[in-house]
Amino acid sequence: MKSTKAKPKVKRKMGGKAPARPPAKIDRAAGATPKRVAAILAKLDEAYPQATCALEHTNPFQLLIATILSAQCTDVRVNQVTKSLFQKYPTPETFAYANPNELEVQIRPTGFFRNKTKSIQGASKKIVEEFSGAVPRTMEELLALPGVARKTANVVLGTAYGVASGVVVDTHVQRLSERLDLTRNTDPKKIEQDLIRIIPREKWISFSHQLIWHGRRVCQARKPHCIECNLERICYSKDKTI
Repeated sequence: MKSTKAKPKVKRKMGGKAPARPPAKIDRAAGATPKRVAAILAKLDEAYPQATCALEHTNPFQLLIATILSAQCTDVRVNQVTKSLFQKYPTPETFAYANPNELEVQIRPTGFFRNKTKSIQGASKKIVEEFSGAVPRTMEELLALPGVARKTANVVLGTAYGVASGVVVDTHVQRLSERLDLTRNTDPKKIEQDLIRIIPREKWISFSHQLIWHGRRVCQARKPHCIECNLERICYSKDKTI
């Protein structure tokens, strides 16, 4: 027969600390090791030491407008359009209260011109009426502007103000981050969070520009020029051409 005698209770010391929980495991891409990330950053610095934003502008507001126009459009085309656009509309006020039909004609070559006109005028009005005509300097305030998402806000904060609030994730950054095995995600917001975890903050701004330049010049979407790539030896993408 089994003993029915109750087992003595183990008393816990008052004030004793609960055992520490193991840290949450981060689902990190295999290639995102500190050593490999450092090697990638060094190669990008070597290839593109002066990389910067390709959108032509003379002030933060022009950069904001150009970045909104760059959605689904090349920087080259945007620069062609803004050359005359900024002459006709030199201030936030002139954009805010412009005839929308005339503005649509001006920006039509960039595509999606009706939606972009609404975004540009909405953002311009808010800047005039709530920010005294100055482009805000915080992520929270920029995201409150019509037509502005994290990509646009990161471009403005990083390029115009030197504020590293995140990593710009455009089509080039997304493609190269996947090819270099720095992320397992396909959603730009999640990719940005992955990159923020592994890229040093002081590199966030330059890293984005460097990947964009590399994506345009070498690591193109179709038939990347791997033979010209200084990252080729540490890249194991499935669509390499060599």
